Amino acid sequence: MRAAVVALAVVGFGGSALAESAWCPDLARVTDVAATSRLASIAGTPRDGNFRDTTMPLAGWRNCSLYGARTYTCDSQAFKTAAEAERALAALVDDVRTCLGADWSKDDSRSSAVYVVLRNEQDAVSMTLSTDQADDGQHVVRLTLFVRSR
Repeated sequence: MRAAVVALAVVGFGGSALAESAWCPDLARVTDVAATSRLASIAGTPRDGNFRDTTMPLAGWRNCSLYGARTYTCDSQAFKTAAEAERALAALVDDVRTCLGADWSKDDSRSSAVYVVLRNEQDAVSMTLSTDQADDGQHVVRLTLFVRSR
């Protein structure tokens, strides 16, 4: 599967506002680290609360961090409107599933137009992709990767 991920990263994916080819290999590495329950190994400088910078941010994303021992999060580039962020989210869901492969599926029963749950049935890892408004008032797509309890 790694060869497929790298090939997709090289050619990029069409259409998504966030389809920067550089983030796919980064996301694949982060999900591999999460699957081994070793997110602490990519923890960087402490932030306020229980947050830490990460030594493994996604290329083209911002504010990547770890929360506690089981959560990794990043924000997309900023969008001026909620509608732009919602369109980017819809495209990004397909891009992430293409990037990470067939083991990842969308949980339609827990998803909406502004919040999507993706699950990996092979590993104890899940992800949400959602629209949100950042502190500066701009809109983002937030990626949150969780290590589920085993």
